[in-house]
Amino acid sequence: MTADDSLGRLDDDDYPAYTMGRAAELIGATPGFLRAIGEARLITPLRSDGGHRRYSRYQLRIAARARELVDQGTPIEAACRIVILEDQLEEAQRINAEYRRAAESSGPTTTA
Repeated sequence: MTADDSLGRLDDDDYPAYTMGRAAELIGATPGFLRAIGEARLITPLRSDGGHRRYSRYQLRIAARARELVDQGTPIEAACRIVILEDQLEEAQRINAEYRRAAESSGPTTTA
């Protein structure tokens, strides 16, 4: 692996760069909270060679959203379900926008 390859990971939202302690600190939660949302299958951290949990930036954004909901009084299981549904909705909207752009760029076909 070259230095350029290593630096490229810094921009990768899916690269598991954060330890559990650092991840919890970044989102203002406890390691127990991260374990709980893992058990609820909201996120699945990757494991290092030594078996330690590692989190990506994308996973931290998801965890932070769940933490916001829990802080507002939403039970953790419900918060995880809400975040999953929000993520699915965002993906569906992105796909729909792509379909619309493709349909608009192909334009209507006319015959002379």
